[in-house]
Amino acid sequence: MGFAALGWSLLAGSAFAKDVVKIAFIGPLTGGVSSIGLGGRNSADLAVRLRNAEPKTKYQYQLVALDDECKPNVGVQVATQAASDNSIVAGVTNFCSAVAVASVDVYHRFNLPVVVWGAVLPDVTYSNDYKEVHRVNGTMINQSQVAAKFMTGLGYKKFVIIHDTTDYGNGHNKYFSEALTKDGGQILADIGVSADQQDFTTELTKIRDLKPQVVYFGGLTPIGVRIRTQMQKLGINAQFEGTSGIKSDAYIDGAGQAVAEGSLSFLEGAPTDKLPGGAYFLTQYSAQKYAEPPEAYGAFAFAATNLIIDAVEKDGPNRHKVRDTLNHTSNVDTIIGKVTFDDHRQNIVPLVSKYVVQDGKWVIWEDSAYAKGQRKLKGL
Repeated sequence: MGFAALGWSLLAGSAFAKDVVKIAFIGPLTGGVSSIGLGGRNSADLAVRLRNAEPKTKYQYQLVALDDECKPNVGVQVATQAASDNSIVAGVTNFCSAVAVASVDVYHRFNLPVVVWGAVLPDVTYSNDYKEVHRVNGTMINQSQVAAKFMTGLGYKKFVIIHDTTDYGNGHNKYFSEALTKDGGQILADIGVSADQQDFTTELTKIRDLKPQVVYFGGLTPIGVRIRTQMQKLGINAQFEGTSGIKSDAYIDGAGQAVAEGSLSFLEGAPTDKLPGGAYFLTQYSAQKYAEPPEAYGAFAFAATNLIIDAVEKDGPNRHKVRDTLNHTSNVDTIIGKVTFDDHRQNIVPLVSKYVVQDGKWVIWEDSAYAKGQRKLKGL
């Protein structure tokens, strides 16, 4: 090929090169709940890779992953970093509720449309009317209602609540307490602890003396592991019930298979393998050979990323247009099922799944030996 022909071929190639569109991913990539964040990041990355492989895609997508460390102050910093970067058109944001609720003002101020993929505090979408903030996963209100009704339905009456004093823990305490009282449960004690507390001997000794049937924990995996293992050492034979915050392999690894056995957790949506697009998602995820599993919220991060990409494909990389298209999301097919945002851009998620640790794995309750009467929970 002559120089002239080569030059023309390069020019022709560049003429057809796709513009690059950046999407931010924000989550805890280090720290105690990093397993959830890494699973979310990989899932968002998977959505980008699959879309970039499609010839008809108008743009080339690039994921910009930022670590909020599950710390509100760090979260605000990285939210500002992403939102002030005009090359980033939208964000897939936040697992930790305390970080999410601290960051929404930033997204609003900089007009950055975001889709939250994991944070469950209702205030993230409901405390303001920010058109930029959307959420594909459900909130802790439904989660708490199901958790309370499920336990009282099994015959549990006497509960102790222990929760961290972040927005996340306080929220779960509020909504679970309301639901439990309505369902006839008795709260023997309500104990708040700091998110970085290591030793719970004082609190757990008090709990042991109260002889509850259930210890309900509102918080994330690191504290959940410490409380559950220290319960074991102090001989507390109550049933351990946690929120979606402990629904991770890291909880089982940290507490150990024997101690984690029988622990309960509640998570909005169906299990990933039972989702409408779950098998497809898990097959594609496995094919990429990520070092970490998608974890409990990976499918939500994947769906959130695809909603953003669909909006960009429709309207171009314009923040205002992407925001407006996301605002009108109604009955859209995704791998997590139909997504419809209400008037506060909160997805209507009618289903909450119940999980129990069985033989070192989180198992959907209905499929477990506990549900079949072959094993018994503690406290009854």
